[in-house]
Amino acid sequence: MTRINAFALTLLLSAAPLAAQEPLQDQPAPSEDDSESFRLMEEGARTFFRGLMGEMEPAIEGLQGMTEQMRPALRDFVTEMGPAFRDLMTEVEDWSVYAAPEILPNGDILIRRREPLDPVPEDEPDAEIEPDPDTGEIEL
Repeated sequence: MTRINAFALTLLLSAAPLAAQEPLQDQPAPSEDDSESFRLMEEGARTFFRGLMGEMEPAIEGLQGMTEQMRPALRDFVTEMGPAFRDLMTEVEDWSVYAAPEILPNGDILIRRREPLDPVPEDEPDAEIEPDPDTGEIEL
């Protein structure tokens, strides 16, 4: 958020009337002391928000610098991983059935189902896994 936007938001919020407050019927007209108090409160609020913005400015500038440094890396990531991510998004129908990804010590990433699928009964062999007729081995 730019300083101008933050300042404009602050002014709008401080100048907005309280809609839930009903006007008092027998309220005396404001005196000079009341208007002086209001002016001092307004000046104090401005000073407070100027100080707050001054404190936030280095952090905001630091974030802008960091985003400028990250832009090339993010662009490369999207270029390289975009097609694979798009394919993954088309294959997974419901992400809510999966837990958060886990990164293993070797760098592999696992995305586990929250509730495992029902196991295939042992009396029904899996049609996809068949031993090689020549060696009798199963390719994993």
